[in-house]
Amino acid sequence: MARRATLVLTAALLASSALTACSTEGPASGPASGAKAHSGGTITMGFAQVGAESGWRTANTKSVQEAAKKAGIELKFSDAQQKQENQIKAIRTFIQQRVDVIAFSPVVESGWDTVLKEAKDAGIPVILTDRTVDTKDTSLYKTFLGSDFVKEGKSAGEWLTSAYANEQGPVNIVELQGTTGSAPANDRKAGFADAIRTDGKFKIVASQSGDFTRAKGKEVMQAFLKSQKDIDVLYAHNDDMALGAIQAIEESGKKPGTDIKVISVDGIKDAFVAMTEGKINVVVECNPLLGDQLMELAKKVVAGESVPTRVETQEGVFPQDKAAAALPSRNY
Repeated sequence: MARRATLVLTAALLASSALTACSTEGPASGPASGAKAHSGGTITMGFAQVGAESGWRTANTKSVQEAAKKAGIELKFSDAQQKQENQIKAIRTFIQQRVDVIAFSPVVESGWDTVLKEAKDAGIPVILTDRTVDTKDTSLYKTFLGSDFVKEGKSAGEWLTSAYANEQGPVNIVELQGTTGSAPANDRKAGFADAIRTDGKFKIVASQSGDFTRAKGKEVMQAFLKSQKDIDVLYAHNDDMALGAIQAIEESGKKPGTDIKVISVDGIKDAFVAMTEGKINVVVECNPLLGDQLMELAKKVVAGESVPTRVETQEGVFPQDKAAAALPSRNY
C-alpha cells in the first residue's frame, strides 16, 4: 500500500509540475526553488538542537522555544545529546513529517550532504543556526544565522597580545577546545592562533577538547596542571569549560585570574559573576538569543522570499573592569 500511495503521490506531483510548466502567465509568484508550497496556515518548524551541554545552549533552546510560541510557529524539537547520528535521525523524521522548514545547529561541520539533499529533494528549506556545515553545495541550506567564530577567537587573541604588550616572554598558554570537529572549536582555535602568531613569546603548550562542558573542562585542566610546569594563560572556547577549569586551578592552590589569566568565550551570567570575583579576565561574547531572528527568517524562506546567505549577531568583548556594570543586563 505504501508503494502504491507513493506512486500515486509522485504522479500527482508530476502532473502538477507539468501544469505549472505549461502556464502562459509567466513565472510563479510562490515559493522559490527547493521550497514546497505552503497553504498559508500555521508554519511547522523542525528544530534539531545540539544538546544541553552548557548554560549558553540552554539559553539558546529557551530563546527558540519562546520565539516560536510568540510567532505562532509550531515547533517540533529534538535534543541530539551532542551526537551527529541523533541529529541526522531527527532531520529525517522532520522530513517524513513534512514540516515546512528545518533548523538545526550542527554538532560537527562535516557529514551533512546526504541528509540535507534529502530535505532539499523533499522541498523543505533548511536554516543553519549558531554553527555552519562544511559542504561545497551551498544550495543545501537557505541561510546561516549566528556568530563569526573566527572573529571571536581573534578577539580573544587580540586581548591577550594587548594585555602582554609590555611584558617579556615566554607566555605559556593552555587551550580548552570545544567539541572536536565542531565549527566553534575549529574557528575559535584558528582565530586565536592567527591573532597571536606574529609574536613569538606566545606559545600554546597544550590543547585538548573539553566538549564544551564544565565537568570535562575541569578534568582536562587538572591534566594540564599536572603535565605543564608553567601555565600563564588559559584560553577556553566557552564559559562552562572555563568555570570547570577555574575549580581545578583553585584546587591546585593557584589563583585563577591572577596566577593564571583566564580568557573565555560566550558571555553567560556565571562567567560575568566570575569576572566580578577576579577569576576570569575577559569574556568574548557569543549571543545565544537567536529565536526571534530565526522565526523571522523561517517565515521568509517558507514564503519563498530571498534572504541573506549569512545573518550575523551583534556581540562585544567584556574585560574584567566592565563586568560589574554589564552583569545586571545578562539574560542568560
